[in-house]
Amino acid sequence: MPDDDQLETFRVTTDEQLRAVSNLTRHRIMAVLRFEPATITQIAERVGLAKGSSSYHVRLLEKAGLVRVVRTRKVRGVVERYYAMAARSIELPDPGEGGPDVLMRHAVADLEAAPADGERHVRMAHLRLTDEQFAELGARLNALADEYRELSDPSLPETSLVFALFHPARGAKTDGGAR
Repeated sequence: MPDDDQLETFRVTTDEQLRAVSNLTRHRIMAVLRFEPATITQIAERVGLAKGSSSYHVRLLEKAGLVRVVRTRKVRGVVERYYAMAARSIELPDPGEGGPDVLMRHAVADLEAAPADGERHVRMAHLRLTDEQFAELGARLNALADEYRELSDPSLPETSLVFALFHPARGAKTDGGAR
């Protein structure tokens, strides 16, 4: 649930920030915090971690500037902190030629961890596009993702949308257009 102080986009620029988002557990913690603030206890329960591990990972994300405390309350003499994402979206640097794409690795791990009997839509299509068509398709995919992000209701189950539009490396084998 965005607030007035939340940035629209957080650009990952330092090695510390990149290490923070590169970890699958921290990626899943950020997913918990995407729509609403949560305490360490709530995060631990939702991600399936011990509270100590959850606290450790949240502290690293906070130090990197990716999450922040948005409110506190006193419970039985202890200050309970509610954490939220620092921005609505995170922009990762280009991994460079041959570098691992952190976002895609996390997306595949989340897809593999999703219930096998759940509904999912996964597709790969090989296209031949002009530069203009490529740019238009990228803009349309981004606009569609933004449109549905605006419709998101925190009370509904989470849905992940991941897409990658890219030119394969020259000489990379494709399946000739299979869908």
